[in-house]
Amino acid sequence: MVGKPVAEDKFSFGLWTVGWRAADPFGDATRPELDAVEAVHRLAELGAWGVTFHDNDLVPFGSDDDEREKRIGRFRAALDETGLVVPMATTNLFTHPVFKDGALTSNDRDIRRFALRKVMRNMDLAAELGATTYVLWGGREGSETDAAKDVRAAMDRYREGIDTLAQYVVEQGCGLKLALEPKPNEPRGDILLPTIGHALAFISTLEHHELVGVNPEVGHEQMAGLNFVHGIGQALWQGKLFHIDLNGQHGPRYDQDLVFGHGDVLSAFFLVDLLEHGGYDGPRHFDYKPPRTEDLDGVWASAEANMRSYLLLRERARKFRADPRVQEALERSRVPELAQPTLAEGETVSDLKADRTAFEDFDAEAAATRGYAYAQLSQLAFEHLLGAA
Repeated sequence: MVGKPVAEDKFSFGLWTVGWRAADPFGDATRPELDAVEAVHRLAELGAWGVTFHDNDLVPFGSDDDEREKRIGRFRAALDETGLVVPMATTNLFTHPVFKDGALTSNDRDIRRFALRKVMRNMDLAAELGATTYVLWGGREGSETDAAKDVRAAMDRYREGIDTLAQYVVEQGCGLKLALEPKPNEPRGDILLPTIGHALAFISTLEHHELVGVNPEVGHEQMAGLNFVHGIGQALWQGKLFHIDLNGQHGPRYDQDLVFGHGDVLSAFFLVDLLEHGGYDGPRHFDYKPPRTEDLDGVWASAEANMRSYLLLRERARKFRADPRVQEALERSRVPELAQPTLAEGETVSDLKADRTAFEDFDAEAAATRGYAYAQLSQLAFEHLLGAA
């Protein structure tokens, strides 16, 4: 029996998730606008720990300064009343028509400059509210035709933009880290930095690369047909998993933003196992959309479902790890041996070359007969997932 969410679980939601009015390319909104203050209070009642936002989630685009301060003041008061924290914030660089050709990589120089200022303004607010991570999703950075963009120049501008924002963080001393969010397509036909691997390679070229990591999303990586657990493993290995977006997805199609676990549930199980045992201590952030069919009661039921799904998977993962049969199968599979360096401590390349047991006397035919017990491991994971073990 899993309990209720607690602050230590670090569950967080974006205002744009529970606040999605359910408009889509084929139909109008099915729900009324949700006030940010109400969202904060309802999430707190459900046991959430944090709430995140785009700048325009709080303040509609084009609002004057008085309206902006009024809305921020109400939001800040709701945070104080509920105890919810703001671990992350981001900027909307995709909704307004001005960004139809991108923001940091728009062909128009003045739009690129506007985009930078828009991000910097919300960075100031994020820091004031205590955020430690700033996510940058380049949903409009890309093209529908290869004739539209010189990708080399676009990457120069992308790097210049992220370097500029990182330099702003340094100069302001606000303590923010930047997290790039990859996605292969939608809304652009092809988006720049489409996968975790692309983003990690790009980050290595940045002036302040130590301040920049990734914010991968389950659905985004699975839209590209990739293994999300592997991607998260590499991001952890490189010390670049600054934040994570959890949701559900049914394979390589449009971005579905289902409740976490309501897609590839076996992948979700192994993801939770990795997050809980792999050293990640950041937010478990849910970036999903309540189904278009739901009224406001259904919105809060779906929000609660995300947290309960994670808790259920965490319980199953813990039992999986504690099962003596699993530990025995891991040994048979030589999984612990993978952590052992291939070269012994102090062993040189010359030593390896001189070691006849490594090649000349190595019996490849005998080694080829070894079994790895992966079928047993996989089945044990499946049974624990189903609660049958």
